Amino acid sequence: MLSSHVVRRRKGRFVPVLLAALIAAGCQGPSTQAPAVNIQDAATAGSDYYLQQMQQSGDDNKADWQLLAIRALLNEKKLPQAAEQLGKLPQTLSDVQRQEQQLLTAELQLAQGNAPAAAGTLDALHPDLLSASQRARYYQALIAASQARPGLPLIRAYIAQEPTLSGQPHQDNLDRTWMALTQLTPQDLSTLAINADENVLQGWLDLLRVYQDNMQNPDALKSGIREWQTRYPQNPAAKTLPTQLNNVLNFQQASTAKVALFLPLSGQAQVFGNAIQQGFMAAQNGVQATPPAAAPAPADPAAAPADPNAAPADPDAAVSPSAPPADTAAAPAEPAPAPVAPAPAVSNTQVKVYDTDSQPLPALLAQAQQDGATLVVGPLLKSHVEQLATTQTPLNILALNQPEKVTNLPNLCYFALSPEDEARDAARHIWAQHKQMPLVLAPRGSLGDRIATAFADEWQKQGGQTVLKQGFGSTGELKQAINSGAGIRLTGTPVNPAPVAAPAEPQGVTIGGITIPAPPTDAQISASAAPSGNVDAVYIIATQDEMTLIKPMIDMSTSSRSKTALYASSRSYQAGAGPDYRLEMEGLQFSDIPLLAGANPQLMQQASAQFRNDYSLVRLYAMGMDAWTLANHFAELRQIPGFQLPGTTGGLSANSDCVIHRQLPWLQYRGGALVAAN
Repeated sequence: MLSSHVVRRRKGRFVPVLLAALIAAGCQGPSTQAPAVNIQDAATAGSDYYLQQMQQSGDDNKADWQLLAIRALLNEKKLPQAAEQLGKLPQTLSDVQRQEQQLLTAELQLAQGNAPAAAGTLDALHPDLLSASQRARYYQALIAASQARPGLPLIRAYIAQEPTLSGQPHQDNLDRTWMALTQLTPQDLSTLAINADENVLQGWLDLLRVYQDNMQNPDALKSGIREWQTRYPQNPAAKTLPTQLNNVLNFQQASTAKVALFLPLSGQAQVFGNAIQQGFMAAQNGVQATPPAAAPAPADPAAAPADPNAAPADPDAAVSPSAPPADTAAAPAEPAPAPVAPAPAVSNTQVKVYDTDSQPLPALLAQAQQDGATLVVGPLLKSHVEQLATTQTPLNILALNQPEKVTNLPNLCYFALSPEDEARDAARHIWAQHKQMPLVLAPRGSLGDRIATAFADEWQKQGGQTVLKQGFGSTGELKQAINSGAGIRLTGTPVNPAPVAAPAEPQGVTIGGITIPAPPTDAQISASAAPSGNVDAVYIIATQDEMTLIKPMIDMSTSSRSKTALYASSRSYQAGAGPDYRLEMEGLQFSDIPLLAGANPQLMQQASAQFRNDYSLVRLYAMGMDAWTLANHFAELRQIPGFQLPGTTGGLSANSDCVIHRQLPWLQYRGGALVAAN
């Protein structure tokens, strides 16, 4: 038997061991619990981790882990699983959890392509109650939900997120803010209502005013921007200008002391090149009323093709959307005058003309550079213009055509009289007249397809939805149809319909007893574009002879109560349209260049007589005049966004790729006369 002394000693040993075990157990206890969770911070782990923590946590933290899991699933593009977890959230949530739930709902709706629903969900959120991380997500979602449509909500979102950004993302945010501002229409600006404490927004709007008031004068614009920076020193744009405005401050006028004019002066496209050259030289010499006496005479006008719209021997020569010439002369239209460029003063610029059929384009560019030219106007043929994308030259180039795929180069602009450009202008005009369901009626083939695609692209940019397309055949086919009493039904197929990939079962999400429907399919969106399902506008691409048949065929198939508005391109307008034709075209609207729309009757009469009423050549003559104007403002077109010029072929402006767009005047047949269309 052990002595009591021994027992006491062993008990003494056990006490520290027991205490150490208890202390160790106390230290290990928290490690077996779920880690702390904060749904207002960034979610950096994967969805599997968050889902595992959700399964292991108690009721108090389970919803937090579930919300983090949903965010991770969205980041991983696992939308069905995210929607499923969002629908399984408990009914009872804290205010913080409810805000995160709404933000996730909006993010899921955006991921599903349902921007309108996301915008509605975001409207119910209060960004002041969100954490910094949540606010960043909120503004990004708000920007995405706007679908790049300019307006105060989008601009406010850019302004709100600006303080949280740095480096290149900060510069990108400033650039996008400025782009959204410049896309506001005059109507938008006239109805803006901002709060008294929105000082940053007020500064941006004042900068926009400075820009719009001075964009035609680079020196005044530079001074205006610097003065604005002094008045708004705390505005983020005053500290770091948007890239476009920074380019304005560094604006340098391009030299036009020596200009090289690249045109086909031999071969089958010679007649087109001669017409452009005469217009170019006329503008250079400051002559507006009569062509310059020294200008070379055009090729025998009798040799001009009977139908410039038909495929010429060289398809690259088809640069004008004009109608075929008529044998009989007619007075030009007499609508309200459209603005034209003021007559330039006689210039001392040296112009040398190069025949693009004489040698390869790279050799011509090298020769022009050796001759001291700083700017090239041309070439004209599309095959030559397409070579510019891969041809190295320091010369500035104003190409007189546009390739199928535009290459944005800092020394290159594109100016073409293309039917696609007319179609884009028509889409804007028809949209401004509040039409909803347009039909493009065009010749079957590649020309009609290109025009319909250009129209549809611009229509969707304006906010429209479905555009229908219908093709027609030759004049002989049209005559046969009208003789048989057949009309033209205003139906067609969608232009470039987006593929419909609807799931087998719509994925609606139920949250708190409220069901969020699945996003609509493209077909549903298209069907909703026109509630009545009826075409209310027809854009017709036809010659005058074809139009004589097409309009009566449309009238045969529609009632006077349908109020379907008819529009046409310049292809339908040519000399020789007598009073019978004008009466038969009652109500039809069409576009054409200002010169042919009555802006300068004296010049029109001179040019029409010179080119024997071949309106296609008159249009190219006007193009030559505008080419001179554009060449003298090449730097502004490349460096000052929104820069505009009045021209004889339309109101001229350039997009970000320096593709020149033309805004055309619109005319209408009314009571046998031509008047300006409303």
